[in-house]
Amino acid sequence: MSDTPTLVSRRTAMLGAVGATAALATGVAGTTPVSAAAPMLGAHGPTHQRIKLGEFEVTVIHDGFIALDGPHPIFGQDQEPAAVEALAVENFLPPKRMTIGFSPVIVNTGSELVLFDTGNGAGRRPNAGHLRSLLANAGYTPEQIDIVVLTHFHPDHIGGLMEDGAPAFPNARYVTGQVEYDFWSPAEKASGPTERVGKLVQSNVVPFADKMSFLGDNQDVVSGITGMASFGHTPGHMVFHIESAGKRMMITGDIANHYVVSLQKPDWHVRFDMDKAKAAEARRKVFGMIAADKIAFSGYHMPFPNVGYVETYGDGFRYVPASYQFAVD
Repeated sequence: MSDTPTLVSRRTAMLGAVGATAALATGVAGTTPVSAAAPMLGAHGPTHQRIKLGEFEVTVIHDGFIALDGPHPIFGQDQEPAAVEALAVENFLPPKRMTIGFSPVIVNTGSELVLFDTGNGAGRRPNAGHLRSLLANAGYTPEQIDIVVLTHFHPDHIGGLMEDGAPAFPNARYVTGQVEYDFWSPAEKASGPTERVGKLVQSNVVPFADKMSFLGDNQDVVSGITGMASFGHTPGHMVFHIESAGKRMMITGDIANHYVVSLQKPDWHVRFDMDKAKAAEARRKVFGMIAADKIAFSGYHMPFPNVGYVETYGDGFRYVPASYQFAVD
């Protein structure tokens, strides 16, 4: 060891460090090459989102999605394909492919746990229909659900009422619109043009009739949750107004099923709407109120986490996703 100090310049030290790093990366300095590669893990997203609404908690559960051709002709059924495709491209969406998601909502009032719609159940697995298991991720169990509210009786909303022939939410009572039940519940609806939905209503809804309450327009589920008629998508479709401690939002079910086409062009026909003129009228009425009052809404098929606002936009509306509005006072 020498007693003479060695002086190393900053430049020399930096060059040495760079050289060492390069040697390690190429494997020159050792027998095992170092690689930064990691395995591809696949797309992934959250399964639920919870917000505070006054004294209530609102949790949206993402119960999967399907990918399919569209938006046209499902949306803009009465329009030329080019017009619908152009609208999609203007809004940064693919012109010929789309996804449709399914997102039930849970409202905790502090005294009751209220579930809005039940997803697809076994009918769309494995892509969707896992609501019961997804509840655990959100901190709930099926047994904790006190009330199941059905906006309407299409299969992606009532499919999850039963699991292996038994009630999926064994301690719940049920609430739906009187008009919707009266239309779908007769046994004859299980044949003919209504067969697909009618059969599912017979197996999944009618068995709960003795535990079911039936609403008319502007009647309450519980204090702070009020049903409103929005007929058209189905004969008795209902939306629900939620209010707690002066904070409001709407649960809009299926009156708008595409966040661009259904809102920006509310009069365009939608294949799934049973009465297309009434459905368009309901869209304009409900979203006109939401825009005027500047309140949030959760739509069953909106992009997850399915909570946002609308503003007037041309002759229709534009969807504005919620950001941090619910995270601050």
